[in-house]
Amino acid sequence: MLEDREIVAKLLDPATQDVAFRELISEYKRPLYSHIRSIVIDHDDADDVLQNTFVKVFQHVKGFKGESRLFSWVYRIATNEALTFIRQKKRKTGIGDEASHERTFQNLKADTYFDGDEIQTKLLEAVEKLPDKQKLVFRMKYFEELKYEEMSEILGTSVGALKASYHHAVKKIEDYVTRERN
Repeated sequence: MLEDREIVAKLLDPATQDVAFRELISEYKRPLYSHIRSIVIDHDDADDVLQNTFVKVFQHVKGFKGESRLFSWVYRIATNEALTFIRQKKRKTGIGDEASHERTFQNLKADTYFDGDEIQTKLLEAVEKLPDKQKLVFRMKYFEELKYEEMSEILGTSVGALKASYHHAVKKIEDYVTRERN
């Protein structure tokens, strides 16, 4: 696999730009889709956000300074695009957080691409009720199995703060699942 600086150089060179961008899409499409889908939930929304992400990457690759890994930079763009999409969707619909969480969860259960069993459904319901920051950290750590250091680069947050957010998220999920069982 090519080093980040080689990939960026190819993306910036008009002679190799198209091929390099197709390679970048091929490399990142699946993990980025999963990451975005875990945030926006809906398949069609995830496809839209993924497309917007790649457009932003293409437009802003000149600004990549190499201070973080290319992976982290692209994931940060994807995360920001997904969070912006959610905020805009909430604003357009005019619904509050609680109603938004409920609608998102109902859409997930109705989604033909979701094949979770009862336990997975309960877990996702509990995750959906978390505050946005904890929800994002939990999804990245639990579902995507990212290391805290990677998450720190992507989110621009300290490892300690991420560990605390994850710990609080796990505790809230455990409490929710325990309450629902009783």
